[in-house]
Amino acid sequence: MIVGIEGKIVKKEPTFLHVKTDVGLTYRVNISLFTSSKIDSDLVSLHVTQIIREDYHGMYGFLDIDEKKIFDTVIKLNGIGPSTALAICSTLSPSDFASALSSQNVEAFKRVPGIGPKSAKRILVELSDFSLESLELGSSDRNQLDTILALESLGFKKDRIRKILASCKSTTTPELIKEALKKLT
Repeated sequence: MIVGIEGKIVKKEPTFLHVKTDVGLTYRVNISLFTSSKIDSDLVSLHVTQIIREDYHGMYGFLDIDEKKIFDTVIKLNGIGPSTALAICSTLSPSDFASALSSQNVEAFKRVPGIGPKSAKRILVELSDFSLESLELGSSDRNQLDTILALESLGFKKDRIRKILASCKSTTTPELIKEALKKLT
């Protein structure tokens, strides 16, 4: 799985790039409008989500890790595909997304192309516990957040993970994950 890409931009459109890597391969990377507006040189380094399906292979790149986190979160929701998730990232900045969720702002999500009132309400319900805690975290808090995300991806519930982490003594993310896994299983 590709999680990042660095290279020279050989073609740039508002919603995608062609990035040529040092080894000579050129990749098409779909990007949000926010990422597109922040790219100001012909060299780029992006956080990437790669989606592989039977009939589709796509890469989605982001300069901001929080924008990638939003994409990765909404893509998991029923009825939200990569193009709608990218539209969310293009319409709402990470801080706007977080504040729209916390204030239960249906109108903010209805501004996104492809999302109507029902989908907007469903997003608010399904992502009620979502937060961008990483915006203002110290290293120990970031380790906790990374551990929570890793354990959630393994199928554990966030409430249970937080209870276990409160009793963990490790300080680095890999150590926290190992210690928490032992207590969770």
